Amino acid sequence: MAENNINDAAMLEKLREAHKKLRKEVGKIIIGQEQVLDQLLMAIFCRSHALLMGVPGLAKTLMVSTLAQSLDMSFKRIQFTPDLMPSDITGTEVIQDDPLTKQRVFKFLPGPIFANIVLADEINRTPPKTQAALLEAMQERKASIGGTDHAMKNPFFVLATQNPIEQEGTYPLPEAQLDRFLFLIKVDYPSAEEEEQIMRIGTSDAKLSVSPVLHGDDIIALQQVVRRVPVSDVVFKFASRITRLSRPGTPEAADFVSKWLTWGAGPRASMNLILAAKAHAILRGSNHVSGDDVVAVATPILRHRLILNYSAQSEGITIDEVIKKLIKAAAKEFAA
Repeated sequence: MAENNINDAAMLEKLREAHKKLRKEVGKIIIGQEQVLDQLLMAIFCRSHALLMGVPGLAKTLMVSTLAQSLDMSFKRIQFTPDLMPSDITGTEVIQDDPLTKQRVFKFLPGPIFANIVLADEINRTPPKTQAALLEAMQERKASIGGTDHAMKNPFFVLATQNPIEQEGTYPLPEAQLDRFLFLIKVDYPSAEEEEQIMRIGTSDAKLSVSPVLHGDDIIALQQVVRRVPVSDVVFKFASRITRLSRPGTPEAADFVSKWLTWGAGPRASMNLILAAKAHAILRGSNHVSGDDVVAVATPILRHRLILNYSAQSEGITIDEVIKKLIKAAAKEFAA
């Protein structure tokens, strides 16, 4: 047991060092957006997926591709369009002549989803049938083609992007698929200083390259260590209280929840709060989880799992505001 603790401590230190190096490497190309990068890394260390939401031109696609280079894993980008078919992402079976037997046989040609990191660009532009094919790969980590299951690579992550301002000709993601994403990450505009730096770098002829920091085997080992980070009973109850307060129509729901929400967070949100809090604790330099870690990850975890009703929308209430009130209500109970 003591030897395992020593190994885990060494792995945690390795993760923190890798975190610093990853920030440095990605920072060569992506200016600012440290919080977005940290949330992407937390999703990867939690063996989960992430959805980036932001207007065009905020380097969402470049962020994911640069991160893939720094992680030294296979990377594929899928541009989602209205005419994209499931076989375009999962692959298909073709008939080929066997040179030995001279017989025709089926051969599976894998699609772009068979990579370690898959960028689903503008995921809401493709029809539900294609979204469902991606959903199976995300949840089951396999794709069924021609009655045969083909396993995804390990590690496997789907990092998707979505444009919030264009709704014409789009297909909103179903709630079941949104729930498969650990985080809904909002990508905001850069600061004035960052934007000036982006302008200088983006309009120069400088050749920038990213060096790999972690390999696939490193990621798998770090994922196991993250799950072994200890969590106290109080933190478990605090995380559970946040989600249970969010469920309208239940005895435990907060007063404002029944007024503003039609649907609250399910048990997957409760588990993800703890799992992401473990990753957050490690990145901030701690070997145990505190309530502050749960608070830090609550907004990106809950913002796509709570559904506002018409009353909230008419009052101009946002999801992020409701989440802040949920956190405050839960914290008040534990402080009392």
